[in-house]
Amino acid sequence: MKSHVFAAALVLGTSAAAAQEMVSYSTPLSFDDVTFGLESAITNRGLRVDHISHVGDMLERTRADVGSDIVLFKHAQVFSFCSAKLSRQVMETNPMNITFCPYDIFVAQPSGAEYVTIGFRAFPEGEMQVIHALLDAIVQEAIEE
Repeated sequence: MKSHVFAAALVLGTSAAAAQEMVSYSTPLSFDDVTFGLESAITNRGLRVDHISHVGDMLERTRADVGSDIVLFKHAQVFSFCSAKLSRQVMETNPMNITFCPYDIFVAQPSGAEYVTIGFRAFPEGEMQVIHALLDAIVQEAIEE
C-alpha cells in the first residue's frame, strides 16, 4: 500500500532569474523510514551514497551563533551520490553538465510538522531529463510503503 503522498513543483526565489524549481513529495512516514528508504532506493540501483550533509544539525548547532531563535527543522539531511554511466552520458552531450554532479536529494521535517518532505532540484530540459527521471524514481521508491 502506498503512503498518502503529495507531489508539488515549487518555485523558490523572488525573480525569474533567481527562481529555481524543485520537485518535492510530502509523506506521513517517519524521517527515519524515509531516509532508510532513500538509501535503499539509491543502493538498489547499484549506486553509492557519497556524502550525507546533516543540514538540520548544522543549522541548529549554529542558531545562537548567528543570532536566531528560530528552529527550522526537526530533521534535515541531504544525500549526495552520482551515477558514472548516466553522468558520462549527459557530459558527453555537454561537458558543462558537470555543474549538476553530484546529484542531491533532501529529506526534511520542518519544526512542528507531522509530515516529512523529500525532493530534489529540477533539471533543465534536454539531456538532463534522464537524471531528473532517475531522481524522481528514487524519491518515489523511498516513500513507498
